[in-house]
Amino acid sequence: MSHQQILKSPVKPLTGLFICSIEPLYLLLRKSIHMKSPITTSLLGLLCLLSACQGSSNKNTEVPLVGEPTLKTSVIVNNREIIWGMDFLPNGDLLFTEKKGTIARYTSTGTVQEISGVPAGILSNGQGGLLDIKVHPNYATNGWIYISYAATESGVNGALLKLTRFKLNGNTITNTETIFQTKTANTWYGHYGSRIVFDKAGFLYLSIGEGGSTSYGGVGSGNMNAQDTKSDWGKVHRMTDDGKVPADNPILPGNTTATTVFSYGHRNPQGMTYDAVNNRIWENEHGPMGGDEINLVEKGKNYGWPLVSYGKNYDGVTVSSNPTANGITDPLKYWVPSIAPSGMAVITSDKFKSWKGNILTGSLKFNYVSRAVLEGSTITKDEKILEGIGRVRNVKQGPDGNIYVAVEGPGRIIRVSAE
Repeated sequence: MSHQQILKSPVKPLTGLFICSIEPLYLLLRKSIHMKSPITTSLLGLLCLLSACQGSSNKNTEVPLVGEPTLKTSVIVNNREIIWGMDFLPNGDLLFTEKKGTIARYTSTGTVQEISGVPAGILSNGQGGLLDIKVHPNYATNGWIYISYAATESGVNGALLKLTRFKLNGNTITNTETIFQTKTANTWYGHYGSRIVFDKAGFLYLSIGEGGSTSYGGVGSGNMNAQDTKSDWGKVHRMTDDGKVPADNPILPGNTTATTVFSYGHRNPQGMTYDAVNNRIWENEHGPMGGDEINLVEKGKNYGWPLVSYGKNYDGVTVSSNPTANGITDPLKYWVPSIAPSGMAVITSDKFKSWKGNILTGSLKFNYVSRAVLEGSTITKDEKILEGIGRVRNVKQGPDGNIYVAVEGPGRIIRVSAE
């Protein structure tokens, strides 16, 4: 039985300013968070956020938005661990991953079925584990499903990031094939990313965090993976559906041939989505203390990390005296303080007509979903919705036109419909 509640989407502006950082607390508190009741927790969280946690500062105007729908939330999956990835099969079943290394299916009849045969070697350590899942857009004819995950390998010190595809025979994984993996290992066990999307031409995009040995930013950073165009870390990759390099991928500085690297200078991109109406890729990523970003991912562009940022390092030292620089593509939105963005969706559903074209971004830190309004490629307004819903790990629009939100503590999937 699903838990239901009806919320009127708020219309107040986001105001105030307070400094807080998600990442140092995340690894310490992740396992200690436990919520007894989704309904009670959402209401308490909403009261807390209304009274004390309204802060977000960024370069875009934040104003009240009108014409909001009334939102009805229903918990359809409950009492799981950290749910990371979600995607839908053509029959409407929802596949989801748990960071610990499991895959399950939520069926149209409301049951949850476990998937067997998950690839061995998934490393659920630090920020790693089983991450995103994506159903091939031509699944009906080829049957492919893709997952990204941190992986151990014999003789390797650290963790690789792998992209593997497989097929399903009932609820059993078959035909497993790894089509991409990082050439070097992540010895810090943090900042893996990662999200998977397809564009209308059938190319696959994979976001990967900068990995390495430290998340310290600045020109003297000990981790320059994101700026190293020969490194797989800190990049958005573009490849064919079997892992090959497309002929029109960019040849980046320092290289003589194209690789799967499509853009670089990314810190920890945990949200990415394809805007089919405008044929473009949106991405969000974690900054340090402040400097979370939304970016429009474009061919060959450098997004700056660790050379520039609107945020500070965790010791309070400013990453860069100027958050912009020649040759660097500025974010279309940034947050100070950090909201810890994760998950991303572009709304196309007729069920949310007034929201069409808007971008949804989950906040792990402040337990809400950000709704950004676009004019062309400019984010002009945003607001908080679903305040107090929980630590948002992922946001998806389903084929039924509803919004699906994965939250932590405990792991739940919440269906959001418009009244």
